[in-house]
Amino acid sequence: MWWPTFAACCNDSAGGRRRRHRGRILAAALLLACSLLAAAAVPAREPVDPELRARLKEAVARSESFENRFAAQVWLMDMSQRLEPHIRDHGERLELLRQVHAEARRADLSPELVLAVIQVESNFNRFAISSAGARGLMQIMPFWLEEIGRPDANLFRVRTNLRFGTTILRYYLDRENGDLTRALARYNGSTGQVWYPNRVYRALNQRWYRQ
Repeated sequence: MWWPTFAACCNDSAGGRRRRHRGRILAAALLLACSLLAAAAVPAREPVDPELRARLKEAVARSESFENRFAAQVWLMDMSQRLEPHIRDHGERLELLRQVHAEARRADLSPELVLAVIQVESNFNRFAISSAGARGLMQIMPFWLEEIGRPDANLFRVRTNLRFGTTILRYYLDRENGDLTRALARYNGSTGQVWYPNRVYRALNQRWYRQ
């Protein structure tokens, strides 16, 4: 009785080792497949246009504000009510709106358009990170920090993110000779398609339209 039991245990042990070995091979294969899929999901980066790099460098130290106190009060109160579903804190809303307005005006963009882009890109989550690694409110790719020589800049900082995003969008708008649909598609990396511009236009028309 003892010998058959011992043999059976040996056979079971060998079979267990084979199963564990096959399991490790399968796990390694799955890990490799997931790594390959993740790498394929990240789009290849196009060479950075020197003019755009120069614009970003120039924009880092510039800022603008409202034309006058009355205009600021009217716009901030109106937009604060619209932004409330996304950001509950009143002070946080006003601070974000002030910075959006300043950075949009600096880049000669409509502040309402910038708000629509933010809604589509991050839904006003300043800590948002996309599957491709884009960060913050306007979903800026981290490689831009190296491109303009500011590797320590924080893309989760609202002013930094807005300055990069508005400068990039302005550049694409100029490059497309004022064609906003094509500029928005470039901003999203979907040149030649209209699904992204249409999402921005929908947000603009439904929530961020100008009074």
